[in-house]
Amino acid sequence: MNAARSVRRSVTAETIAIGSELLVGGRSDSNSLFITEALGRLGIEVRFKSIVGDDLADMVQVLKTAVSRAGVVIMTGGLGPTVDDCTREAVAKATGRRLARRKAALDGMTARLAQWGRTPNAGQLRQAMIPAGATVVANPVGSAPGFLLEWKGATVVSLPGVPREMEAMMTESVIPFLNDQFARSSRLRPRPILRQVFHTWGLPESDVDTKLKGLIPNGAPIDLGLLASPMGVLVSLTTKSGGTRPVSDEMLASLAQEVRTRLKDSLFAEGRETMEEVVGRLLAGRTLTVAVAESCTGGLIGHRLTQVPGSSAYVDRGAICYSNRAKSEMLGVPAELIAKHGAVSPEVAAAMARGIRERAGVSVGLSVTGIAGPGGATGTKPVGLVYVGLDGGAGRAVTKEFRFHGDRLVIKQRSSQAALDLLRRWILSQGGA
Repeated sequence: MNAARSVRRSVTAETIAIGSELLVGGRSDSNSLFITEALGRLGIEVRFKSIVGDDLADMVQVLKTAVSRAGVVIMTGGLGPTVDDCTREAVAKATGRRLARRKAALDGMTARLAQWGRTPNAGQLRQAMIPAGATVVANPVGSAPGFLLEWKGATVVSLPGVPREMEAMMTESVIPFLNDQFARSSRLRPRPILRQVFHTWGLPESDVDTKLKGLIPNGAPIDLGLLASPMGVLVSLTTKSGGTRPVSDEMLASLAQEVRTRLKDSLFAEGRETMEEVVGRLLAGRTLTVAVAESCTGGLIGHRLTQVPGSSAYVDRGAICYSNRAKSEMLGVPAELIAKHGAVSPEVAAAMARGIRERAGVSVGLSVTGIAGPGGATGTKPVGLVYVGLDGGAGRAVTKEFRFHGDRLVIKQRSSQAALDLLRRWILSQGGA
């Protein structure tokens, strides 16, 4: 490998997510984005991402391939105590190193289990087996230790798949280690990869793309990315690694401001902030309280609102009013209104929002009623038809119709996002900051 290629390889990375459940839909890989952003701040670009099941031979092959094309390889998962957790064995086999119980790994694991009132069992003792020559990476959150080693000119890191454990170990151990490596070699020090993220709701991906057309000047070393999901369209500005023209803070700030200007009200958050965090901040800033009446979302809106620390300051209560009887008994929605317009109607959504607000004595009531599918549709009311109601008292009420597509879960997710966005916009219309 020539010197130039060696330098380029040293500042590229690959992530390997391990676990058969990631291949069959039981769980999604949520670690790669955090790793990509953390490495990007060092100037290390993640060029590849692999997912492999719990098969020893497959894991060995994937690791060998990753090391051949990336200077940093970060593996997540497969470090648990069960028989299918064989990342340690795969790394040992690929690198030709023996496994041995390491005191640092055993002591850290034993201490953590003792805090939980437990002692290591036979399976957990396997977690202290570390490839020879590897450095133990302490786990400040959980019991499974990680490790890192140098092999064939690459840094191979193995971390647990539990996100909060992985994130703590990356932050406290892996990133400082890689930073020290760059500090010892000025020729390896790359420019940080900067990334700004914007979250939108209410516009399809094609419309967002149209609004941002021509945003990036020709030749500018910045990538514009769009990613659609049930929660909206994510927009990203990412500087390119290894470019000949460095991106100034002023250029990135100017482009970010242009994104805000073009997307306007559809832009609800930046960075890692979620819709529920934005709504919570607005409610708290205006000293408003909210109560929620949910039908088709089955409590999802209340769950999201109360996931935010400090939400007890503005969330009063939530009611799951799934049946028509519940809507009448719990919220006072007249049975005649339901009979006349149907449970999925703007009239019932408005009555639900008013009923929950009056019974809770809060500033604003929020409601949702719809058809999540796959059954329940009629000739005039298809699957995905959703009404959101909001009542702020004193004649300040609004209802909005949505027609979503997707399966039952996606429709519920989109309905919850639409309801929270309607609340966000309403607060801002009342003079919220």
